[in-house]
Amino acid sequence: MLKNISNLGDAALYCDFGAEVNETINSEVIKYFNYLSNVIEDRKIEGITNLTPSYNKLIISFDLDTTNFSDIKKKIENLKIEDGNKQSSKKVKIPVCCDDKYGLDFKRLSEKLSLNKEEILKLYLNKEYFCYMTGFIAGMPFLGDLDKNIRCDRLETPRLKVPKGSVGMTEQFANIYTFESPGGWNIIGRTPTKLFDAQNETSPCLLSPGDSVKFKIISKKEFEKLSNE
Repeated sequence: MLKNISNLGDAALYCDFGAEVNETINSEVIKYFNYLSNVIEDRKIEGITNLTPSYNKLIISFDLDTTNFSDIKKKIENLKIEDGNKQSSKKVKIPVCCDDKYGLDFKRLSEKLSLNKEEILKLYLNKEYFCYMTGFIAGMPFLGDLDKNIRCDRLETPRLKVPKGSVGMTEQFANIYTFESPGGWNIIGRTPTKLFDAQNETSPCLLSPGDSVKFKIISKKEFEKLSNE
């Protein structure tokens, strides 16, 4: 449930759904995001330039030449979000190779968690993950929630380059690097699956907020084969 609407700089506001990060609150954010997207398109609310959902907030950017904070806030407060307005979420299976060549941080994780590689993978793979949001890098999904027994802090010193396709974990989340990037997540494997396609103008991201992900372990040979296809 929407708790508060606050000003964010000169040309944006944010809708606050609560301090916690969980699937229930994030589902509310996604519901508002989808509904507002449709309202903007169908009813042509003037001035809104962008909607940015996060774990528990929705940022609404607007054009000051067309509207203002008070006007947008009033329109948001008067909206009646229909329960039936839910996004068409999908379930996606992501293959991941956890060979030592790609699972860069199992030694660190084993020391921190007092679990061996096999135990970590068993807990990691025995989950269906909820996509809370995408961002930071185009199409990068933030997936929750990790089993409490394998939650671990970020690296003390982030890597300057994390390879594209790397599957990482930190705290309660898992993620997948859609491009080579600096990063401090614990890397446990790599996927050959392409999660972002800039050439696909209609739907460039494989995953969207609200989707669910199940990881499937593959061998190094399978990874190399799929990567070359």
